[in-house]
Amino acid sequence: MATRVIPPRILRNLRYNTATKPLNSGHPSLSPAAALSPPSLLDQKPPSSSVLPPAADLSALNFHDVEKLFSYIPTSKLVRSSAVLHATGIEPMVDLGMWVMRSKLMEMEGLRDVINAAIRGTFYDQFCAGEDAVTAGKSIGSLNNAGLRGMLVYGVEDAHDNEGCDRNQKGFLHTVDVSRSLPPSSVSFVIVKITAICPMRLLERMSDLLRWQQKDPSFNLPWKNDSFPIFSESSPLYHTRKRPEPLTAEEESDLELANQRLLELCQKCVQANIPLLVDAEHTEVQPAIDYFTYSSAIMHNKDGNPIVFGTMQTYLKDAKERLVLAAKAADKMGIPMGFKLVRGAYMSMERRVASSLGYASPIHNTIRDTHKCFNDCSNFMLEKIANGPGGVVLATHNIESGKLAAAKAHELGIGRVNHKLEFAQLYGMSEALSFGLSNAGFQVSKYMPFGPVETVMPYLLRRAEENRGMLAASGFDRKLMRQELGRRLKAAIF
Repeated sequence: MATRVIPPRILRNLRYNTATKPLNSGHPSLSPAAALSPPSLLDQKPPSSSVLPPAADLSALNFHDVEKLFSYIPTSKLVRSSAVLHATGIEPMVDLGMWVMRSKLMEMEGLRDVINAAIRGTFYDQFCAGEDAVTAGKSIGSLNNAGLRGMLVYGVEDAHDNEGCDRNQKGFLHTVDVSRSLPPSSVSFVIVKITAICPMRLLERMSDLLRWQQKDPSFNLPWKNDSFPIFSESSPLYHTRKRPEPLTAEEESDLELANQRLLELCQKCVQANIPLLVDAEHTEVQPAIDYFTYSSAIMHNKDGNPIVFGTMQTYLKDAKERLVLAAKAADKMGIPMGFKLVRGAYMSMERRVASSLGYASPIHNTIRDTHKCFNDCSNFMLEKIANGPGGVVLATHNIESGKLAAAKAHELGIGRVNHKLEFAQLYGMSEALSFGLSNAGFQVSKYMPFGPVETVMPYLLRRAEENRGMLAASGFDRKLMRQELGRRLKAAIF
């Protein structure tokens, strides 16, 4: 049986028994490296105290020792990161960059190459892991040496026909293949966007039908499989103004193709023993995404091993209610369920759509309310996994949320390198938080999109637009980076 491979950096900071076992073993491998079955994030139940590492050292969760925080980042990368984060923290500069990328300048062949080269050397290299899965795998290797893990995401956006969906599906399947060939445990998740493997129009139609069924439980959906609750009593249903027509024969055929794509991807992840994390999107299509996620989880999450994870966006007012309903339904059915908790990334779109339909925004009214919701959901999931199956990924760039979750995990006895809990940040952002949590003994992953510059351009544009507030708030990281650069300069001179 394969033993869990602990990154060397964590071995230097923690002393513990490495006999934590993986959930599955004996699956076929693609290469000698993959023959060591990468363990799942989660254990069926907490192992006995005799094989658990000691609780995480919360005293290590500090941000004063900049030399330790950034010890694995080369000076050249630290300089680039500081410069790029500073530039993206200036909103007029972000606006200018977005205008250029969307302008007709990108249609001028020579000029387009110059712009793409500039993007590649700055914004792209900072926030993307490479132009293909193999290059992204090398980036994960560097992260792993520093004690972090990678979440691989093929950086494509929405698909509008089956041809596009099939093309994207090949990319996602290849991502799993590459993940299996990397060192065990270096890839924590493979990410999938349902909007990339199911036509957007079909997701909109399915979401309309699911919302109408929530309004009228007698409304029959013959294509619907078993699922957990998708809505709560406070969930917004305003997108669907009138009773929708049933799916046409062509739409049902497209739905079957989408089901087959997701089934194939889930089966590949089961064989590789690598969890599949389904990204969340905007509320117009999120009901259909949750349906795909939950029906797949019911089929594939077995024996305490959640292969399929969903995502909850806690800037939504109904997030906590939906999380509790889905988690309780999963428990009742004996299905181990995992969730990634994020604040959310479609704020401007949600407010614009709600306003156009004459409704209040589904987003919390204040940032304080959003922080409270994220922290409440974190507490709920930490208490749940401390006492039973399941798993949680706490995807946060907020220092206080990180500290609170780390303290809660410590209090519950899961404050250590533990398969049930993972912290996560975007690649190229919140390095101080990532390394601070890692230094304290927690598992930490970076969300790593990859693909050619032209392919991931929509992703980069959306990140720039939706994360402008977070980018502007990256001053904490920039301050610590400047301190470390100053320390290195002094050390070089004196």
